[in-house]
Amino acid sequence: MAFAKTEQEWAERASRHLKVELKKAELTYDDLAERMKEHGFKETKASIANKLARGTHPTAFFLAALAAIGCETVRLEDI
Repeated sequence: MAFAKTEQEWAERASRHLKVELKKAELTYDDLAERMKEHGFKETKASIANKLARGTHPTAFFLAALAAIGCETVRLEDI
């Protein structure tokens, strides 16, 4: 897959990537919110759903979510 060409496309792909990783790990948004507390984030199921739907999450959220999910590697070509 080619790299994204716009900021919006990068945002959509990053959100989609988190959703795929959650599904692979068989985790819900509630599970993710609970796990993100260990990384210093105060998230709720609704806040996570909104961020992923809008694609407006900061990089820190993206990285902490991946860590909370247990994803240790990210290949840019997978996003």
